[in-house]
Amino acid sequence: MLGVIRTCVRVPSMDRASDVAARVVAASGADADEHLTMDLRRGRVVVSLQTASRAWVTPRDIELAHEISANVRELGLATTPETGGGEPRSVQILEIAIDALDIGSVRPFWKAVLGYADEPGGSGPQDPLVDPVGQAPAIWFQQMDAPRPQRNRIHFDICVPHDEAAHRIEAALAAGGRLLSDKAAPAFWVLADAEGNEACVTTWQGRD
Repeated sequence: MLGVIRTCVRVPSMDRASDVAARVVAASGADADEHLTMDLRRGRVVVSLQTASRAWVTPRDIELAHEISANVRELGLATTPETGGGEPRSVQILEIAIDALDIGSVRPFWKAVLGYADEPGGSGPQDPLVDPVGQAPAIWFQQMDAPRPQRNRIHFDICVPHDEAAHRIEAALAAGGRLLSDKAAPAFWVLADAEGNEACVTTWQGRD
């Protein structure tokens, strides 16, 4: 998803989560610091792979994904989605998009007020800002061509696995949302709530 390989391992306890984390780090070996991040919570371990210096997936990340999956299976657990509604939701990545007429003038403010940093390899006006400790959503800036006072200027991008997108959109529409555009699908669909506030469901597909 958007330059990150991510999966969720269901576990029965935090003690078991620590076992999974130890096994995943061991499987990653010397590459752990450059490629691996994890989030341990009650009931789950979220494992993410990305080459930090590139802020993108490389062949080594794919190799590590296979090695980690094999090690998790040895623990009697799985890195594949459960069937039958066992998961409350799919893995996802949340980004916040800010529309701006002059990105160069507003980007420094958001970088400062959030304590964010430039994404590795990018410091230009339209390059994303990221949480340096990896806890909060990335911020990116969308160029406006003219003021649009009746349109919300900040919206959420929810990146989901490509085979989850249709379910997420269906759920949003059933909850009172509207589909505004699918012209860029499967890269993204533009949805809105009953008052016109927008959000995009995105996938890795259909991108350059």
